[in-house]
Amino acid sequence: MAGSAALVDVLKRELKARGITYARAARELGMSEASVKRMFSRKNFTLKRLDAICRVAHLEFSELTRTLNQEETQISQLTPEQEKEIVANKKLFLVAVCALNHVTFEQIVNAYDIPRAECIQLLMRLDRLKFIELQPNNRIRLLVSRTFSWLPDGPIQRFFNQQAHNEYFRSRFDRPEEFMVVVNGMLSKTSSAAIVTRLKRVAREFSELHNEDMRLPLAERSAMSLLVAIRHWELQAFAEMRRRKK
Repeated sequence: MAGSAALVDVLKRELKARGITYARAARELGMSEASVKRMFSRKNFTLKRLDAICRVAHLEFSELTRTLNQEETQISQLTPEQEKEIVANKKLFLVAVCALNHVTFEQIVNAYDIPRAECIQLLMRLDRLKFIELQPNNRIRLLVSRTFSWLPDGPIQRFFNQQAHNEYFRSRFDRPEEFMVVVNGMLSKTSSAAIVTRLKRVAREFSELHNEDMRLPLAERSAMSLLVAIRHWELQAFAEMRRRKK
């Protein structure tokens, strides 16, 4: 069941990549748009229907399964040792983030003060770390999954906490595509769990949009960082005024 659901997810992404909407698929299949949406949301396909949608997208079924197999072998996180090696070298870290954002070799050397030979050496190090595969003509193939994330409290997240935290919040977050809000409240365990589930969904959507936009020219994409967090916390100034239990 999990395998078939993942296959439908791959098909959905391929339709988006080809600019095929549910409405267009519905017209070509002779179905209502609502039925097509329901079919995808429930991930309930017959083989005949799946084959028909592949024909609409000019997509071979074998391509779907190949993409799915590739994604299943990709890693979603690095080891602490791998992260430590990446974050210890500023240029290596930069090239790793560029690769993660689907920036090409030529775009990296054009945008940053890194000589071509040095950039190749850095990419080779990432290749040895199994983060990427450096292919002929310096093409970069990511070996991490679409849901890749840095380790919680790992070397890179600690680097952010120690060095990048203040930089990140040195903003009014008032540009049209920016947003920040701090909400305080008291929740039950059930409500807290529900919020965490929704935040994880937002993070997944961010990753999906990031992967969809990789097909756009670099000039049409901007580096964006999404910080999603919820924790047990009370302002220290408030905590100091709590009555001590006898």
